[in-house]
Amino acid sequence: MEKISVAVRFRPPAPAAADPSSAVAGGSGDREWRIDDTRASLLHRAAGPVPGATFAFDHVFDGAATNARVYGALVRDLIRAAVDGFNGTAFAYGQTSSGKTFTMNGCDADPGIIPRAVRDVFDIARQADDREFLIRVSYMEIYNEEINDLLTLGGQKLRIHESLERGVYVAGLREEIVNSAEQVFELLQLGEANRHFGETNMNVRSSRSHTIFRMVIESSAKNQMDSGDAIRVSVLNLVDLAGSERIIKTGAEGVRLNEGKYINKSLMILGNVINKLSENGKQRGHIPYRDSKLTRILQPALGGNAKTSIICTAAPEEIHIEETRGTLQFASRAKCVSNCAQVNEILTDAALLKRQKMEIEELRKKLQGSHSEVLEQVVLKLRNDMHKSELERDRLAMELGEERKLRVALEDRLAEQQKKLEDPNSTSTSADQFTDSTQLDALKTPDSKYTPDGFVASRLRYSNDVEFSPIPENLDNIADEDLWTRLNKGCITDLDMLQMTPGLKREAAPLEEPTDARCQRSENECISDRQQLEDSKARCTALEKERDLLRDENSSLRHELSKSKQDADHLIVQKQEQLEDSRARCAALEKELSRSRQEADRLAAEKQELVRELGAEKQKMEELKQDIRVINRAFSQREGQLTSLYTKSKAILENCKASQFATLP
Repeated sequence: MEKISVAVRFRPPAPAAADPSSAVAGGSGDREWRIDDTRASLLHRAAGPVPGATFAFDHVFDGAATNARVYGALVRDLIRAAVDGFNGTAFAYGQTSSGKTFTMNGCDADPGIIPRAVRDVFDIARQADDREFLIRVSYMEIYNEEINDLLTLGGQKLRIHESLERGVYVAGLREEIVNSAEQVFELLQLGEANRHFGETNMNVRSSRSHTIFRMVIESSAKNQMDSGDAIRVSVLNLVDLAGSERIIKTGAEGVRLNEGKYINKSLMILGNVINKLSENGKQRGHIPYRDSKLTRILQPALGGNAKTSIICTAAPEEIHIEETRGTLQFASRAKCVSNCAQVNEILTDAALLKRQKMEIEELRKKLQGSHSEVLEQVVLKLRNDMHKSELERDRLAMELGEERKLRVALEDRLAEQQKKLEDPNSTSTSADQFTDSTQLDALKTPDSKYTPDGFVASRLRYSNDVEFSPIPENLDNIADEDLWTRLNKGCITDLDMLQMTPGLKREAAPLEEPTDARCQRSENECISDRQQLEDSKARCTALEKERDLLRDENSSLRHELSKSKQDADHLIVQKQEQLEDSRARCAALEKELSRSRQEADRLAAEKQELVRELGAEKQKMEELKQDIRVINRAFSQREGQLTSLYTKSKAILENCKASQFATLP
């Protein structure tokens, strides 16, 4: 969607001598218009800005602006878009004598929008080396709600028609094919000579009709057969509207009064159409295009398929403030209207076939290109994330099992400690009651646990021998030398080398721990174990929560992976269906093209047959002409003979008459 471009142009103030009742901007009036680049405001000299009289537009031009500046700011881009295939419309709106015709037509020193647009169309078309253009022009006026062709005297009261191919058009309108801007200017002069003008109190040469100058621009690639490009057809409308007028100011009577009624009616309907289009879509309702021939012809430019620019002209004098305010309100509403412009193309069979092939190639690239790779990467990433989540879940499950085992062991130990606390007088504790070696060591006396470092025995290398000394049969109180030798495997010990082992120094065993202290210590250990159990339970709970979160995340990843697979499968199926449809359309187009070629061959054969028949007919015609020539010559000869005979007969008759008169007495 694209907004309509709207600009406001204030003409220079009229001389005071020409209109003594007028108060120009900056003169002695109480109110004046303040003009900025994009804003026009009504000011009261004493009270300041008038409420509700400030308007903003795309461009605002003062009286010093030239037609070249207005054209460059508002219309030049529109003309370039029209050459590129977009429909375009530019028209001037405003009260009578506000400068609409000057803005559209201009003068020799400052040409208006229409001559500048014509020259730009041909210049842009000349610069396009890869395209060739065919330009047709027509010129019409709407006078008293009747359409007249300005390029021919017989084109009166034409009718409006509508078709799917051409849209809204005027039947019977003369269209001239032009090759240069000079040809167009000659046609414009002819149309201006046939246009209706009149004199009123406000304007010596007042336009009494709406004129629409239309250019139809067709273009195609120069190598049409090779490129298969479509033919672009755009319509450019340049409209000069008649000005709205008040009877009390124009002093119109008779014919001028009737013309003013039709002008004001059509402009009122144009305002109603703009009002409807500027409303919200839900509140818009019916748009009265058919109430006026002007709005009917300009329907594509008003909310349709066209780029539109509006130049609203205004008079700065204080006497015209109300008319100027109405013009600015119309421009403000028109600024809210949106059009939907698009390139107009006529597709030939070759162009349609080429576009179908391009679409098929694009679909293939999408199926085989980066999109499928991205899907594969996404699926692979989801699989990796799921695998990591499973490993993390297994690790947490193992830690949870270990924590549960530890918690069970702590509960058992806590139960045993509780039993001890409940029976403090029981001092006989056997080693079988303890399953943990650390508990048994904790209950041993210091003497039994103490082992001096100086008396650690070092085993000899002979201790690894698996053989044993023979056991004596009779053990007496005294061992003889033979028994000693047999016990030591023949090894004779030097008794003089033996030394006495020093005495073992033992520390004094501490006194036995009192029962109350042992109970207190057991209670403290029980409290510590209970605290460790609570911590283990808390850790267990946290690990279970983390496991649940990972399980949920794992299921979510599985769901996303399944959804991604489904989307990928659906996309592949969809693309395959599109590819099959494209192939089917391509096959149908190829069949149609084959039929067209066959039809063309048949027509060519018929043409050759007709050419041969035409040649035979021409030959017969030549023979007939030859016969006619022979007959003409024979007829001429016969005519000569008859003439000669007639002359002779006449002479004989005269001689006979003379002889008769001579014989008379």
